[in-house]
Parts: sequence; C-alpha cells; structure tokens
Amino acid sequence: MKKYGVNELRRMFLEFFESKGHLAMKSFSLVPHNDNSLLLINSGMAPLKPYFTGQEIPPRRRVTTCQKCIRTGDIENVGKTARHGTFFEMLGNFSFGDYFKDEAIHWSWEFLTETVGLDPDRLYPSIYQDDDEAFNIWNKEIGIAPERIFRFGKEDNFWEHGAGPCGPCSEIYYDRGEKYGCGKPGCTVGCDCDRYMEVWNNVFSQFNNDGHGNYTDLIQKNIDTGMGLERLACVMQGVDNLFLVDTIQNIMKHISQITGVEYGKNEKSDVSLRVITDHIRSTTFMIGDGVLPSNEGKGYVLRRLLRRAARHGRLLGYNEPFLYKVCDTVIKENLTAYPELKEKQEFITKVIKVEEESFAKTIDQGFKMLNGIMDSEDVKVLSGEDAFKLNDTYGFPIDLTKEILSEKGIKVDVERFRELMKEQKKRSRDARKNAGADAWISDTTDLSDVANTEFVGYTDLKSTSKVLAIVKDGVRVDSIGEGENAIIVLDKTPFYGEGGGQVGDTGVMESGSFSADVDNTTKNPSGTIYL
Repeated sequence: MKKYGVNELRRMFLEFFESKGHLAMKSFSLVPHNDNSLLLINSGMAPLKPYFTGQEIPPRRRVTTCQKCIRTGDIENVGKTARHGTFFEMLGNFSFGDYFKDEAIHWSWEFLTETVGLDPDRLYPSIYQDDDEAFNIWNKEIGIAPERIFRFGKEDNFWEHGAGPCGPCSEIYYDRGEKYGCGKPGCTVGCDCDRYMEVWNNVFSQFNNDGHGNYTDLIQKNIDTGMGLERLACVMQGVDNLFLVDTIQNIMKHISQITGVEYGKNEKSDVSLRVITDHIRSTTFMIGDGVLPSNEGKGYVLRRLLRRAARHGRLLGYNEPFLYKVCDTVIKENLTAYPELKEKQEFITKVIKVEEESFAKTIDQGFKMLNGIMDSEDVKVLSGEDAFKLNDTYGFPIDLTKEILSEKGIKVDVERFRELMKEQKKRSRDARKNAGADAWISDTTDLSDVANTEFVGYTDLKSTSKVLAIVKDGVRVDSIGEGENAIIVLDKTPFYGEGGGQVGDTGVMESGSFSADVDNTTKNPSGTIYL
C-alpha cells in the first residue's frame, strides 16, 4: 500500500469523481452564505443545502468537493486526545436526483480498493438495519460475505436532523490491526476502540420526515457522501493519529523548532503541541475567509482559538508571540488546494500577530489573578464578577477561563457573567448614541493625514466612499472584528454629523460581506465626520 500524502489524496479523490461525470467545485468559504442556522461550515454538504432542498439549481446534478470545515463542539478534547481537531477537510461526492445507492456503493469501493489500493479484506461495510437494498448491493454485486456486512440501528446508520430530507447510511470501516484494538473478546466493527476506523459514509437521502416521525418517499433521491481527508491519510500513511500525517506533522515540526519542545517526549507538552497545531490551522483558514477576532459570533470562535493556542505556547515555556510565524507553514502545506491563502498571507499574518500582541499585554496579569484563585483551597466557584474582570480587563474569553479553572475542579458562575456582559453592552450602546466627537477620539489620536469629509447628504442618501481611517479605543487600527465598536472616517458621506442642535444620522455601511450599523454620526470643528 502506497503512503499517499494529504495533497495527493485530495487530488486523487476529486479526479476520480470527475472521471465519473462529477463537476469538481472549489471548497466553499467557512463563512456560511445565506444560512443563519450555522455559525461556520461544519460538513461537506452544509454549503450545498440549497441544492438538496431545491432552493437553487446546482451547476450539475453530480458534484464533488473537498470542503474546509470547522467544528468546536469537542474543543475541550483537542490536544488531550490524538484524534480530536477543530479543522478538517471533508471529501464528498453528491448526487441531486441523479444516481443513487448502486453507483454510490460501487464507486466508494472502487476508489478505496483500486485507486488508493486498500486491502479489500480489511474493509467492512455497515448498513442501516432495514436497508436490504444496500445489503444486496454489498453482498451480491460487490461480493462481500454476509457476515462481513454489519447492520446498525437508527442511532448509527440513519441520518436525519428534525423535519426534512433524511435517509439510511452505509459506512465503510478499515481494520487497522490488533495493536489498535481494546483486546476484549468479540471486538469488531462498531467497538469504541481505535481498531476499526470509519473512512467512508454514504448517506442515501430518500425520505422526508414531517417532524413527527412519519416518513414518505422523496420524489428526488439524493446522495451525500463524506470522507475525512485527514482520516484517510492516517490509514494510507499508517500513522496513529491526524497529527502525524505529512502536512500536519510539518506544521507541528515548525512549532517544535520555535519553542524548542520535541513531540513524543512528554505527554503534557504533547497536549500543548497538538492544541497549537490544530488551532493555527483553524485560525489561518478562518482569517483567510474573512473572519476577524471579536467578542461575538464567528469572531469569538477565532479569538478563543488564538488565545487558547497562545496560552499553550506559554505552557511550553515560550512567552513571545509566535503563532503568526507558524501560519506561513500552514499556507505552504495547503498551497496546492488553496492558493488564495498565499494572496492573503500578509493580512492573515498581521491579524494573528496583532491578536497575539494584544493578548500578551495583559495575559501575565490575568494568569496572576487566576493562579491566586487556583491556589486558594476555599474557592470552589469563581464569581461572575471575577470572570467578567478576566474577560474585560485581561482579555480572557469565558471559555478559556472555564477551561483553566476546570483543571483544578473550580466552576464559574457563567449566569452572572452573562448578566454583566449584557449590562456592559447596554451601557456601551447608550454611550455611543449620546457621545460627541470628543468621546470618540483621544487627544493622542493622530488624524493629521486625514482630509476633511465631503458631505453629500443634501443631494444623496447613499454614496460609494473610501475609508480614510479606523479608530478603536482612541487608536488608529487597520481593521476591526465582528461585534467590535469603532469609528470610521470616509472621504465623503451622506451621514450628517451632529451639530447645531441637530441629531447625527444613523444607518448602515456595507461592502461585500462586510456590514456595520452606524449608531451615531458626529463631526469635529474642522469638518471631519465620524461614523
């Protein structure tokens, strides 16, 4: 069996399905488009939902992709185990009312056994317990003996998510050998140990669930197939976990080179190396897709990952910003499939470095406070007030505070923390509405290079303008993240600046995927208008 690399496997998969009449599409952005149900794209089929539901017409009825995905539900386990990660790539082939079970099963078997050369005797299919059609394809057409085909119930082999399209699954497991097993008698496919690894999942979307457990046949039957690229690479390269496959291992080696800590020498430091390796992959791709650090939504996820990684750098004894250097290796290792990362490399690096430096200014004081709490035998629950202070003053996201304290068995009063956050946001909104120009701009803010704003509001209700300056907390910055407050100076604007007793205008600024609410407009004596 040849040890194909990650980039080779990605190319081989897409080319295989192109040969079967599929349109190979580029990965969609990690930021969902017109889908408020998701914060970030978390599966291969997620960006294709409009094609499955009929809201949009697909460019072709057969499509194949390698989709970037982010999942943070198991973030506490990232680093602690060798198989959890927040970023992964999902290989997929999809049919929108074209082919169905027969082709999907045959092609999955052909790719695994003939294209990449896995041993057929180490592959075991599973099916939904009542899916005799899939059983007959595996048994009579592929030639798999009945005792090697496993029937599982709804929990394992039936995909559905509330009301809507759903259907049975057929998965393919790879036997990695006894050394990965639990040693228990009867250990086989479906065991929780690491011996039998699921590498392929065929989802047969053939029913509609009315939300009350009543199923009817869909007129258009679809195929949604998924296979984790990193998981396949583990099998092909014969390594124990995703952190040892070629491209990811090269990222970890760069981290080891910077920190001087070698992987495999100490379990505690291995945890930190895995956390940093995973999180720098996630954050590099997220920023590349336009996500910026903030205290809400997608920006909060990004900030949490970056600061969690920065903390683990310090646990390795490295106290200087370094993540921004590692993103260069992430981009290099993924250049074949994602050349756009190279185009955005300077921007990605700058965002990470600024966030690292911002956190570094207060992290030591925050840790001093946390260490004092953890050293106290009397503290069982951190107050919401202290959690708020750690967030507001020292930049510790609440999840990072919870994670650190949980290591000592200390809980956090999250409910009170959230109450204080709501109060702060209300004060901030009220202050913005009532603030004049002096409240927005510090005495030390240098706007000497900014020309006076041209006011076009007497003739136009909207205009296309150029951003001349962004000011956050009295400091000129190059960008702001989701949920953050700042002022923006434009070369021209239809927004009237408060003056002469007249209230400043409110409205919206938009540019591409960027959108910001203008809560108030003010101006200084020289005529510069602040939004």
